[in-house]
Amino acid sequence: MKAIVIFCTMIGVLVAGSGEADSQKNGDFHIYTVDNKNANIKPKMIQDALKSSGFVIAGNADIQVELLNKYEDNNFKIYNNISFYHREITLKLLNKQADAGVLVPMGMVVYQGLNENDLHIVVTTAAMQAKVIGVDAQELQDLEDAVLSVITTLFPTATHTYNDKSTLEQRELLTKYTLDLKKNHFKDTDMDDFKDAFEKKFEVMFEEAGFAMPSYFDLTYKLGKNSPYDFYVTYAICKIDVLRTVAKVTPKAAVLGPCTTMIYKKKNEDKIVMGFASMYNWISSAHVKDKASVDGLLETQSVYENMLKEMTQN
Repeated sequence: MKAIVIFCTMIGVLVAGSGEADSQKNGDFHIYTVDNKNANIKPKMIQDALKSSGFVIAGNADIQVELLNKYEDNNFKIYNNISFYHREITLKLLNKQADAGVLVPMGMVVYQGLNENDLHIVVTTAAMQAKVIGVDAQELQDLEDAVLSVITTLFPTATHTYNDKSTLEQRELLTKYTLDLKKNHFKDTDMDDFKDAFEKKFEVMFEEAGFAMPSYFDLTYKLGKNSPYDFYVTYAICKIDVLRTVAKVTPKAAVLGPCTTMIYKKKNEDKIVMGFASMYNWISSAHVKDKASVDGLLETQSVYENMLKEMTQN
């Protein structure tokens, strides 16, 4: 059964401690700009700084290489997507808010155009994250503070702005499906064996659909002995061709990658939940407008959704 969760950008989301609906007052992305005329700043510097500040690095993808491979040209000196989660704050958040798994890992975009002297660092706001998962939590603000602290400490002269505020979006920002274990006669199945078989089926399915898997995290034991879950895993999966198409025209949008899928089962519940942040977020928060990108995102949403539907309705 599909659980539809509709969150519109028309609804103000309060960030803990801010007292304002920042996703409405400002855009959904923090943008830091720093002079890099001498090309001294490298994405690995930021990756290392995150790692030294308690973050786990899931990946550091060189998008400019992907663009060169697809289009045989490249408009960027630097264009990387760094994906990560915080080893303490993120796990604390997950133990409280199950659907926050669609943020594990989250992304950061680092880019500099061929004709630019400035480097840009883009991360999503806590307000945007709250809007997607439908829950405001102090941990989201703590996570934002920790990420921004890394950036401002590393680049004290960087200027800070937001992108334009998000466009109105009435389609669901969180796509979620559930598998009823009791209804489908899986209630008494060994859960470890079931989890392994379930994951293998999912992996085969997304590979056949043309998705890549940049990272996978089994967070079950990391969440601790008092975790509310029998298991909790996340997959970062992407349609590489679609990402390339969007990235070429709207570089900031890549901050919404990797597209993380959460799969979890809570203790004492006879259901497995699967979900991801909808592709509509890209259109709304990143102002993706060109036809090729929009068509690619909508097709990805449809394919992705059908995969989860098949996984949960057998």
